[in-house]
Amino acid sequence: MSYAEVASKGPKQTPEEAAAPQPPQVAPTTATASSTGSLVDVDAPSVRTVPSDFASQEIQTDTQAARIEREEELVEIAEEKAEAERAESDLARKRAAAKKPAAAAKKKVVAGVEQAEGWFARQFGTISEGGAAGGVALVNMLAVVGLSGWLGYRAWGLYDRGRLGWREVGLGLGVLGAVGAVEGVLVNYFSRAKASEQ
Repeated sequence: MSYAEVASKGPKQTPEEAAAPQPPQVAPTTATASSTGSLVDVDAPSVRTVPSDFASQEIQTDTQAARIEREEELVEIAEEKAEAERAESDLARKRAAAKKPAAAAKKKVVAGVEQAEGWFARQFGTISEGGAAGGVALVNMLAVVGLSGWLGYRAWGLYDRGRLGWREVGLGLGVLGAVGAVEGVLVNYFSRAKASEQ
């Protein structure tokens, strides 16, 4: 059985149902009239003309003006960067110049240490030669080194806490002076005793 035969056996359609649907209608509005208002009319004063010397102007468009402005900003940034690099190199040069006196001071300290080592070697030589005088010299040296180390440690602790002042320095020097005077008297006493024995 064909489709046409099946359709002919069914209920009949009304002419409105059998007709194709109507296409949509466009209603005229004021929007179409305003859309033509944006078109440029050559007779209107809104049309801009360029001056006769336009081709000889340095900057002719807004795009050129923006590009030139960006280039000027880049030049400023490059100048600032160059200035920062110059300042950094000056600082490095000053630091290098400051290290030269430090190297000279280091040489002086090394020379002082070598001189002190020579003095210690001479003192140990006298200790090994003499009996009681050598013992006194050894005790004297140990007392000076020990007391100086202890006072230096205490002074560093005060300095680290921010409490080291002239009063504390004077007190430390006074203690060193008193110990030196006592040792001087003892060494003088023992050297006289040794001289009277001979």
